[in-house]
Amino acid sequence: MSELQDFVSGILEREGAVVEVCAPDRLDVLSPPPLQSAMGWRELERLDFGAEHTAGSLRIGLEGDWLSRFGSLLDRKGQWSERQLASSAAPTGPNDPEHMLGRALDLPNAVWRLQGHRAAMARLLVLAFRYSALSDEKREGLIWVGFNQSTGAVIDDVAARLLPGVLRETEWQAPDAAAREAAGPRWGFPMLEARLRPLLDHRLRLELAPFLRAMQRRLERDRARVHAYHDDLWSAAQKRLAQLANAPGEKAQADRRREQLRLAAVEREHRNKLADLGHNYALRVTVEWVQALELYVPVDRFDLLIRRRKGERRVRLDWHPLVRMAEPPLCEWGPGLESVRLVCDDNLHLTEPEGQAPCAACGKPFCRACHPADCPRCAKAQRQTATV
Repeated sequence: MSELQDFVSGILEREGAVVEVCAPDRLDVLSPPPLQSAMGWRELERLDFGAEHTAGSLRIGLEGDWLSRFGSLLDRKGQWSERQLASSAAPTGPNDPEHMLGRALDLPNAVWRLQGHRAAMARLLVLAFRYSALSDEKREGLIWVGFNQSTGAVIDDVAARLLPGVLRETEWQAPDAAAREAAGPRWGFPMLEARLRPLLDHRLRLELAPFLRAMQRRLERDRARVHAYHDDLWSAAQKRLAQLANAPGEKAQADRRREQLRLAAVEREHRNKLADLGHNYALRVTVEWVQALELYVPVDRFDLLIRRRKGERRVRLDWHPLVRMAEPPLCEWGPGLESVRLVCDDNLHLTEPEGQAPCAACGKPFCRACHPADCPRCAKAQRQTATV
């Protein structure tokens, strides 16, 4: 049974249907009236999931609107779920914590000191978004992003390695009160939105980069074709006009007028065709939240002291024994996927290097976490694409 067939069978049974597997790629479904109305089919239907299609059956696949129909049955059920992973399932921590931290934390303009480490519980939030990019062609896909709400770190790489094992487990343990308290509070919506926007924008640009490059090649090809066609027409009309430049008489004057009108028409049509190409290749991107999974996982938590000139602050960084990797450090400006962080002088914010870059107007460096809107020296507005 394919994954799609298994999914359809499960959701139909949840809606009260009687489902029978009559072949490896075929289901017989006896549906109650509400399900018949929702799906638009008869009381007894045969569903085909393979390449072969029998007479009188419905072929179910990824094409068409079948996923939308089945999704309407789910509505908002299952979009938010919680799960706790038992501490006993976790292997031991890193053998050399100092070496591990040296690879996970890169501070070019500050120093760090390990203050201690302990076993702890982390509250991870993994979010799935479905995107659709529509131009002359269409591209759809899923983006997964993750946060450690206990430390503030972005954990996309950790989540990518953790999720397959988590989703394969059949026993689903809800978090208990002790785990919730140990993991700390859940982020509020303003905090989540501020952290999510730059990361989602960054990931979406990476996902769409191949699609945009292919679209740009097709656009340039069509522009060149339109330009070559109209350039030939324009050159021919211009050549005829040059031949008539010194010809006397009313007929020659009428011919010159005709060729001038032809040149204007070619130019006008050229502009219209280019405008049509711009309309056809206009890109429309939509992003929709699909699912959220909150995981309570055992971690080894490291308490770090970061010093920059005369200031210092304490941050936490988690090692995830279940996937045997450390998460990136806290990032207060930028996507936060890499390990390099710069520390600002005023409030000791940890940012990506671009977060401490010079102002494009006056050339003075400043912290975008401290001043997200504009430069504090020249008051010139800054780009907001990566600000959190």
